[in-house]
Amino acid sequence: MKAFFLRTYDRLILARPITSLLMTLAVVGFFVIQIPHFKLDASGDSLVLENDQDLRYFRQITERYGSNNILIIAYSPKDDLFSPAVLTDLKEFRDELKKLDGVHSVTTILDVPLFYSSDIRLEDLAEEEKIKTLENSSLDRDKALAEFNDNPLYRGRLLSSDGKTSAILLSLEVNREYQDLLTRRYELREKRYDTLLSPAETDELQTVSKEYRALLAELINNQKSLVADVRDVMDRHRDQASIFLGGLPMIVADMIGFIKKDLLIFGLGVILFLIITLTLIFRELRWVLLSVFCCLIAVLTMMGYLGAVDWRITVISSNFISLMLILTMSLTIHLIQRYLEVHAQSPEKDQRSLVLETVRTIWLPCLYTTLTTIVAFISLVVSDIRPVIDFGMMMVIGLIVAFTLAFVLFPATVALLKKSPTNAAKNLSNPFTHVFARLTERYGVLIIVISLALTVFSGVGINMLRVDNRFIDYFRQDTEIYQGMSLIDKKLGGTTPLDIIIDFKPVMDAPEDDEYEEDDPFADEFEDKLISYWFADLYTVEQIEKVHVFLESLSETGEVLSLATTGQVAAHINNDVPLDNYELALMYKKSPPTLKNLLLKPYISEDITQARFAMRIVESDKNMSRTALLDRIRIALVNQMGFTEDQIHFTNMYVLYNNMLLSLFHSQILTIGMVFLGIMLMFTLLFRSFYLAAIAVFPNALPVFMVLGTMGWLGISLDMMTITIASITIGIAVDNTIHYIHRFQREFPKDRNYIATMYRCHGSIGKAMYYTSITITIGFSILVFSSFVPTIYFGLFTGLAMIVALLTDLMLLPKLLILFKPLGPEESL
Repeated sequence: MKAFFLRTYDRLILARPITSLLMTLAVVGFFVIQIPHFKLDASGDSLVLENDQDLRYFRQITERYGSNNILIIAYSPKDDLFSPAVLTDLKEFRDELKKLDGVHSVTTILDVPLFYSSDIRLEDLAEEEKIKTLENSSLDRDKALAEFNDNPLYRGRLLSSDGKTSAILLSLEVNREYQDLLTRRYELREKRYDTLLSPAETDELQTVSKEYRALLAELINNQKSLVADVRDVMDRHRDQASIFLGGLPMIVADMIGFIKKDLLIFGLGVILFLIITLTLIFRELRWVLLSVFCCLIAVLTMMGYLGAVDWRITVISSNFISLMLILTMSLTIHLIQRYLEVHAQSPEKDQRSLVLETVRTIWLPCLYTTLTTIVAFISLVVSDIRPVIDFGMMMVIGLIVAFTLAFVLFPATVALLKKSPTNAAKNLSNPFTHVFARLTERYGVLIIVISLALTVFSGVGINMLRVDNRFIDYFRQDTEIYQGMSLIDKKLGGTTPLDIIIDFKPVMDAPEDDEYEEDDPFADEFEDKLISYWFADLYTVEQIEKVHVFLESLSETGEVLSLATTGQVAAHINNDVPLDNYELALMYKKSPPTLKNLLLKPYISEDITQARFAMRIVESDKNMSRTALLDRIRIALVNQMGFTEDQIHFTNMYVLYNNMLLSLFHSQILTIGMVFLGIMLMFTLLFRSFYLAAIAVFPNALPVFMVLGTMGWLGISLDMMTITIASITIGIAVDNTIHYIHRFQREFPKDRNYIATMYRCHGSIGKAMYYTSITITIGFSILVFSSFVPTIYFGLFTGLAMIVALLTDLMLLPKLLILFKPLGPEESL
């Protein structure tokens, strides 16, 4: 079989190298012209689980109570906020923002109703023109400051407690077509998960998904342009104030910028470092250029493929270019090093024979290393996080592309080149990698002891691993995302939205106050729609107030808004007398739309007995535990306030993000388990010995334990990026193990001496292992320049794992082979 394969390979590739190159480049060219369709995606889908039922509930609640798709501008003037000059600048600022395409409304301290500092009465709420604002009144500074400090609608939300920072809220236009496509797509996908889709619905799902993705890309571009326009307006007012931008649309726009920057900087940086490294290693231009050529072709092909099938890059998969370059480079280094060895051993052979011998002796271990790395990446599909799943599948296809191109482009190109003088034979006489062999021979027992100690050390660290982390910590402190979120978090009511929805039992009893029956002209209409005003029941109002007070008492909460907030405002207007059932229901009936949208509709539903508590959580506390907070709230609502479990629902981004975090630990266990199971199977098939496969696994487990243990000791949480480190580390690190044992099996029969075989392996394949590991480590070090902190951790810890894996493969692995003698006893001298 192998002989047939080699003959076929020789006829197709090496006998016709020019034809092979032209046909390959033609295929590559097809994909290259698809690169303009290559797209980026930083939507909120990257922060939630693939099949999260809480996501469906969140979309229902958003549809019912309105979207929270807003931009927040933190405006801190250099002078007094309520001075005429600053208010004039704020007015101009607001008016300029209103003119931007995509902005539905702008809310500032100039526009909101002044309930506390004006002589408004409860009956005046029905007449919008009687309601004063800061802009249309001559309110003095002290009264205005008192309004924004005392009114629970605005306190800590529109104005910071120190009175120096004000919020400007930009509500963005809602695209109904997008919402309808999103809803229909989700309904069809739910049916598909339950295997209930008809053929017609399957076709509809494909159509809807295509339209949804196209519209999403358009909206993201529009949103990116809007954020840029908002920043242009901000720049024109920075001479008057310190201004920061926040909100999910800004995060999406900036993360797309991060992705583009990472793709560019990491791609160019990795290529530059690889050129330098290869130049130092091989000291010959042909090998440097050939390696870079193979890497670039592989990356361009993959980018074109992703563009052709509209498979979009997220923050998680933004380092796929770096990985493609590094993994392709690893294959070419092994090919180059093996070719140099063959050339040194048989300098009399012609170029075609040398290349064929190179391929014959290296293709199988390279195939198995590629397959094991594929196993590592494919294990990521057990995650419920869509960007992680996509990243794994992208790299699976990328590895197939890299392997195929490496074994076509490299041999075909080398076959066309003239043989060059080689000093490989000289280098093989006393290679530097013999240092590791001598250390293993002299201190083998100590190496095993140290390895066991590191395993214990790492195990303790792994027990300290946690998954709860702050979203703000994903970004460098010098980025506007971090600075804006930090300022809003500390001064304007928190950053992460959390909603609590409580289902109340329907109230069917009419108000008992008979005095209104004769006087109120709306009494008949009120009674006809009694079920619509379930929230007017005094017991219900008291329950809502109790929940509201409890939520405000929590140290983790910033802004808390609910019907209780409206009640406090209405009571103040009503001479500090709380509204009774009838007055509250009448207020809902008679309030104009603008006041109803401000005071009532965000917190209650007219036709469902349900109340909403809208909060923002302060993430400044580094010891915050999301799950513990949710549990504490749930227990209090059940035990102290008498609600049942099924009446209480948590939703919004706080919950969706927490669900994603909780899945990480489970996914980590599954991915590591799948990787080791797959690698154990691959080792057994390749080495044809379960005993040898078991010996080979431990040196590959130690780097993973070291990475996870170090993260635990340093208090670095698992997140959507670091979850991929373990499986990727195993997949890449195991490559060296396969190459080393494969060479050991070939060399051992020559003299059946484990020590001598170790020195020969270190002098040959050991050099390629060293070169690839150093190259990979240097390549991953480029990731420290990212603005996305998880990417930095990914680069640092993957680099650490590569170094540990190199040391275990060059010292621990040979010692285990010498100790346990899996290839049989040595030959007696």
